[in-house]
Amino acid sequence: MTVTYSRRVADAGLGTFFHLLLRWKGSIYKLLYRELIIFTLLYYFLSIVYRYMLNSDQRRLFERLSIYCDRYAELIPVSFVLGFYVTLVVSRWWGQFENIPWPDRLAALVGGHVRGSDEASRLTRRALMRYVNLSGVLIYRSVSTAVYKRFPTMEHLVQAGLMTSEELRHLEELPSPHNKFWVPCMWFVNLALRARTEGRINNDVALTAILTELNSLRAKCMKLYGYDWISLPLVYTQVATVAVYSFFLACLIGRQFLDPTQGYPGHDVDFYLPVFTLLQFFFYVGWLKVAEQLINPFGEDDDDFETNWLVDRNLQVSLLSVDEMYDSLPLVEKDVYWNDSEPQPPYTTASAEHRKPSFMGSALDISVPKEEMEFQSNLEQIKENEEANYSTPLLGGLGRLLGVQSPNFPRSSRVSLLRRRPGAPLSRFPLYLHPEAPSTPSQARQPLNQTGVLQLSTNTNPLCATTTVPTPTCKENSK
Repeated sequence: MTVTYSRRVADAGLGTFFHLLLRWKGSIYKLLYRELIIFTLLYYFLSIVYRYMLNSDQRRLFERLSIYCDRYAELIPVSFVLGFYVTLVVSRWWGQFENIPWPDRLAALVGGHVRGSDEASRLTRRALMRYVNLSGVLIYRSVSTAVYKRFPTMEHLVQAGLMTSEELRHLEELPSPHNKFWVPCMWFVNLALRARTEGRINNDVALTAILTELNSLRAKCMKLYGYDWISLPLVYTQVATVAVYSFFLACLIGRQFLDPTQGYPGHDVDFYLPVFTLLQFFFYVGWLKVAEQLINPFGEDDDDFETNWLVDRNLQVSLLSVDEMYDSLPLVEKDVYWNDSEPQPPYTTASAEHRKPSFMGSALDISVPKEEMEFQSNLEQIKENEEANYSTPLLGGLGRLLGVQSPNFPRSSRVSLLRRRPGAPLSRFPLYLHPEAPSTPSQARQPLNQTGVLQLSTNTNPLCATTTVPTPTCKENSK
């Protein structure tokens, strides 16, 4: 039921996507043609009534009603409502696809860790994978009408070989009013524990890996069950549907071509076919149909998921992986590139044009003048380059063109590297200061001499600089 056209759009050539417009299965024409025919017939019915069945006064009344509907129909936020609604539906649709259970990884783990070539080991491997597929079929029966029509009763699962009569009896005797898709997963766990006890699974690490992958598949089945249980809010679906159809009900009257002799604005020409109104109907109602198509992908529409194919494929691949493929290995031989350090598979004539050299990086093609490739060892030259780069105007020629003058910052305004003062006292202030800043508060209060050098007193105790009464400590320092 899924419409696949990936091969058609492999090349974006002229007319590639135009050919997709001519397809019928899964197309918007197939979903929309009934509504479009009904809308067109209603439009022409009102047009005939207006032109041939109303008198002059009734026509003037209809014209005022048409202008009123055309003016206020645009107040309905159709694009806004449809945009959010379709985005939510598409994200939900893709989330359901990502939670489809695929047993391939679990089959590889079972085939690799459940060892043994005897009949009991083979039976264990096949039963484990059959339980996994049975759990998937039970959840598909709950959410997909196509799978339910294929297996309408549990007896059909027994006849199809997905479960035995004894397993059906155990399933029916289980006193649970809830969906029992999880029961085969518990059978899987119990059988895996038995295989570990019997030594068919060598270690607990392998058992943990198998059960972890099983829980992942069970979680996906549970998410599909949750998607089917919790739908989009009904009010949101109703708002989107009512907004679209009420807008076009107003368009049936508001988009009528009125008598040009009356001089109504926008009605200078009289047509019979509302081309742009039909295009608008095609786009908006088609947009709504996209949401209606994807809101439940487990139905029987053209673009719904192939659930019956999933049932067949998963059962066949999983049993093949753990049975016929168990310990099946072709002869290991030397490859044709055994002595080649750089193997290069050949190209056909049709694919030779796609051979490309290895990408080495976009910066490797930069050309640097030879005189600029030498390292600078002279410190004075490096400082001169820094001064030249610093004194360059910020805007350059563009600044002169715009009449903007770049600021000329003095050399001393550049922020120096911060350094920590050795022996600085611990305090709530930062310990990283400017190189020329005083290291103590007392030095900060000392005046500068004429040469700009800080005059420090002989007293080195910072406490003595803040006290007016001499203390014994200050006396000793003064001596």
